[in-house]
Amino acid sequence: MKKGEIYQGIIERVEFPNKGIVQIEDKKVIVKNGMPGQHVKFMINKKKGSKVEGRLLEVLEHSYLETRKPVCSIFPECGGCMYQTMSYENQLEMKAKQIQSLIDQAVKAGGQVDEQGNPDYIFEGIKGSPREFAYRNKMEFSFGDAYKDGPLTLGLHKKGSTYDVLNALDCKLVHQDMNEILKCVLEYCQEQGYDYYHKMQHVGFLRHLLLRRGNTTGEILVNLVTTSQVEADFEELKDRLLSLTLEGKIVGFLHIINDALSDVVKSDEMRILYGKDYFYEEILGLRFKITPFSFFQPNSYGAEVLYETAREYIGDTKDMTVFDLYSGTGTISQILAAVAKEVIGVEIVEEAVLAAEENARLNGIGNCRFIAGDVLKVLDGIQEKPDFIVLDPPRDGIHPKALPKILEYGVEKMVYISCKPTSLARDLEMFLEKGYRVEKVCCVDQFCQTVHVETVVLLSYKKPDGHINVKVEFGEGEGKVPLDNIAKRAESYKPKERVTYKM
Repeated sequence: MKKGEIYQGIIERVEFPNKGIVQIEDKKVIVKNGMPGQHVKFMINKKKGSKVEGRLLEVLEHSYLETRKPVCSIFPECGGCMYQTMSYENQLEMKAKQIQSLIDQAVKAGGQVDEQGNPDYIFEGIKGSPREFAYRNKMEFSFGDAYKDGPLTLGLHKKGSTYDVLNALDCKLVHQDMNEILKCVLEYCQEQGYDYYHKMQHVGFLRHLLLRRGNTTGEILVNLVTTSQVEADFEELKDRLLSLTLEGKIVGFLHIINDALSDVVKSDEMRILYGKDYFYEEILGLRFKITPFSFFQPNSYGAEVLYETAREYIGDTKDMTVFDLYSGTGTISQILAAVAKEVIGVEIVEEAVLAAEENARLNGIGNCRFIAGDVLKVLDGIQEKPDFIVLDPPRDGIHPKALPKILEYGVEKMVYISCKPTSLARDLEMFLEKGYRVEKVCCVDQFCQTVHVETVVLLSYKKPDGHINVKVEFGEGEGKVPLDNIAKRAESYKPKERVTYKM
């Protein structure tokens, strides 16, 4: 096989996250963006040793799993969805198998096997989202064009493309309110003749439309992200937005200036054009204030399932000090606060920590403390020792230098919540190496129609054989212990654990 060659084949299975496996004679080729059973045409675009990757060119025959019609106008070209023509039941089954395979490999590599050599832990399957569509409470839409020098578009990137942006006027992952707002903003910007930001040339005005909508409250925050290259007055756009007929209510319209060279949604300056720069969302009876860049689970309905599962895995934390590492806006911390002595949350994003503190006050919770900083550094300065640890790291998992510090606490149980199972599987090998074992695992699907899934893992630690090694010096001189006194002293010492005396 050589780069540029074109082949055809059937995707036999899909490994996490979206690696379709096509067998061509004795070669295994990874073809992304497909689903099991599809007959596809692809071009070899990467080859390194025995590893071969192909770029999907065309689906020649649909999969036997594609049992329903697309629900939006730009599927399958749009990169926002992957599996909407597959039944939700089959999506869940496929994701569960993908994650179980990854955890199995990690557990076996760590030597946690039964007498037959099989992975020795409980896999509890997958829990679906209460809503399959219109579940996202946050969406970052991009400005661009669908083809080079085409008309202005606003929506989601074309599958496999860094540049082409498709109009997502009928996206089904979000509430219809968001689609109405997107359409209004796009039409206004087209009328004004605004150009989008060209990433390679670093010129242009429009960058992103960041929309956030409380699933339970219906409150909407509209954030228009541009460069500073044009001075614009959005008063008319504000009036148009506020006159829209929506199920929810726009509580804030913000103009965010971002002159960063990289294609990220961030703020150099924020201008409030209407209302306020936050909205509220409710989960499990708690109320949370959310700002434009606050981390918050993008599926509030699925988040309740996720946190209920985590709470079940955590169990009884009465009179315990709990560390919530990578705590975000403190959702887990506040859920645990009612059944713990104290919860200490650590989060690197200072804005999220401020939001967590405010949310705790909002919910009348007094036994949560939040610290802004990198887990790697903050742990050195915390005097308290945890009885339980909850981990909910970003997609890349736990920093390799932070993980040993976490393991040094030697707590009997931990719960690890992961949004990227490959990072989780990597970290689990270190846990197993240091004496932890995987007790049980459950997946929670917060990202229906996509390749992503959350995973909750309960880990337990059994301290080594219970021996305490005591170094005893004996002989003559001050502070020395005569040898014939050792037996008497050993008899009078009644430790809770067995003692080994080495001389």
